[in-house]
Amino acid sequence: MLPFARVTIIGLGLIGSSVARAVRATMPTVRITGYDASPEVRAIAERIALADDIADTAGAAVIDADLVMLCVPVGAMGAVAAEFADDLPADAIVSDVGGSKESVLAALRAVLPHATIVPGHPVAGTEHSGPEAGFATLFRGRWCILTPEEGTAEAPTLRLRAFWEALGAQVEVMTPKHHDLVLAVTSHVPHLIAYSIVGTASDLEEVTQSEVIKFSAGGFRDFTRIAASDPTMWRDVFLNNRGAVLEILQRLTEDVTMLQRAIRWGDGDQLFDLFTRTRAIRRSIIEQGQDDAKPDFGRSH
Repeated sequence: MLPFARVTIIGLGLIGSSVARAVRATMPTVRITGYDASPEVRAIAERIALADDIADTAGAAVIDADLVMLCVPVGAMGAVAAEFADDLPADAIVSDVGGSKESVLAALRAVLPHATIVPGHPVAGTEHSGPEAGFATLFRGRWCILTPEEGTAEAPTLRLRAFWEALGAQVEVMTPKHHDLVLAVTSHVPHLIAYSIVGTASDLEEVTQSEVIKFSAGGFRDFTRIAASDPTMWRDVFLNNRGAVLEILQRLTEDVTMLQRAIRWGDGDQLFDLFTRTRAIRRSIIEQGQDDAKPDFGRSH
């Protein structure tokens, strides 16, 4: 039995369009309604037949939905939900795909006080954006984290688990607070570091136009891939998960200071021990199927 018969996707960028494609590929009888605030995006979604119906307003999009999936920047969640609050069916489940969860839950609950809300976060994506960037297998073998608020009935979470598992994802359930701390370590701060390093290189104008770009070795090149991610989405993630991000940044600053001392005083043993530990973590990520062990990260040349 399908967990939902009518799914509404609000926000038709990379993640939203991938959800639509994945639903169509794995649950072809489910009716998909899409909506995006951008008329240009809606026109593209119509042209590529991304959904069974592309609505002109958020309210019209949710009017008969079983599941409403919000695929918009986390800073916009509350405002978008307010647009459809009066049209949301009483028995619909509202979820999302945002990278921070405490702030999203608070924003949604403020405008949907009586709705069933089960926030979620598929830990998947690429540096590309837009409705034509999505693909049906984006979530296959990746994790999706569900963060129901305390007191939520078990049944809606189980339905949402079944939905994401049908799309190929592995599902984990945790509290919103714990999610935000975990993702600050595994995603948010790494992105912040990437933006910082690429920005520093850009500031060094005397070399950026030649040496830095021309001789981009693996490390810098891979940072630029991360730093090419959607700026609106990441601005909102950092502003909405500032507590956890600042906590991890403080720990990182202390660890970098330790590395500075080791390099200054020629402590090769300390450096070697750290690099050995981090290499083992990389191997664990590959063993768990979260990345590719092929040479040069599986790039084709």
